Amino acid sequence: MSEPERKFDVVYDPEDEYRPEPEPPAAPPAWRDGSFRIGIHTTIAGDIARSLDIAHKLGCNALQIFSTSPRMWPRPGRTRIPDVDTARFLARRRELSLGPVAIHANYLINLASSDPVARVRTIQTFRDEIVRAMSLGADYLIVHPGSARDGNTMAATSVVAESLRQSARGINLGAMDILIENTAGMGNSLGAKIEELSAILNGVPELDLGVCLDTAHLFQAGYSIHTEEGLEQTLQLVERTVGLDRVMALHVNDSKTLYGSRVDRHEHIGRGKIGLEALERLLRHPLLSPQRVAGRAFLLETPIDEPGDDRRNVAALWKLVGVAVEQVPDAEDGFSMLAKVRKASEIGRAVVVPRKQKKRTERKKTRPAAKRKPRAKSTKRPKAARSKSKAQKSWRRG
Repeated sequence: MSEPERKFDVVYDPEDEYRPEPEPPAAPPAWRDGSFRIGIHTTIAGDIARSLDIAHKLGCNALQIFSTSPRMWPRPGRTRIPDVDTARFLARRRELSLGPVAIHANYLINLASSDPVARVRTIQTFRDEIVRAMSLGADYLIVHPGSARDGNTMAATSVVAESLRQSARGINLGAMDILIENTAGMGNSLGAKIEELSAILNGVPELDLGVCLDTAHLFQAGYSIHTEEGLEQTLQLVERTVGLDRVMALHVNDSKTLYGSRVDRHEHIGRGKIGLEALERLLRHPLLSPQRVAGRAFLLETPIDEPGDDRRNVAALWKLVGVAVEQVPDAEDGFSMLAKVRKASEIGRAVVVPRKQKKRTERKKTRPAAKRKPRAKSTKRPKAARSKSKAQKSWRRG
């Protein structure tokens, strides 16, 4: 006799299913703590990792750099940064706890170009900028929108948006933001109007785009940020169009040119046409507070005419934002990106000798003195005689 068939009713209990614990969200970097992040554009000459030490010695907790020469088209095969250099850069940044790190893109990039050849070159160059910035762990990549050939800047914003889309195609930007910088409005350049920046951002909703506002460019483009009423109107316009939460960085520069000049010339903090009072009012405005947008950077692009100008501008910026002295990073006394080389002059005064001139002088000293050959006598007639002869010939022809 066969055994009866046994049947088991399996009851599915959702609680029995194994569910792995979700990955905890990554902790925000230490520099996104709502504190003021002040930096300056530092040189990458010689060693890109050295730019971090320069910012640290100048009393900064943030910085901006170029990732390559900003005024030359990159050579083929020279667009990537060697892995050993990026590793040193990342390690040194962790040691100094600097952030954010912003990279300014090549000045030759014209995202608004409609010329086919120039457009391909621009897209490839900016794509390389993105790759280099990501390899360095940059937080912001700042770029000018470009220039419209026909002068129709608002129509050209769609070209800029498409150029950005093509440049970043297939790249996961991760935590890095691309920031579009406003301009002074020289020639047919885009970005002098806040509405143009908004149109660019709206044209590429799939990318993490933000804005970098330059104080000198705003002033030169005709935004009266030097007055209390004008500053309020400008910030409210930015809030309605771009959104102040997308202003991730500010280039804090005074202006060498007049209000509405549309000429881009930067000046030392407090020595330009905007002035200390207006810049202090802007930097302490609650809508621009770093507590509202954690990690918002305030970056200097001021000139360095004399050794120590960079350090003095950084100190002036810390003073303007009103941070307690104990919270301000220490700067190294006497340090400057512009080396101070003294040589005795005939009148006994010390003068600053540029580096290139110093190198030429040193080379001359190491070379043996060459004997000068006597100059041969010229066979040409004096200028006065030649002109007289021409006059006589013309008179004879007449």
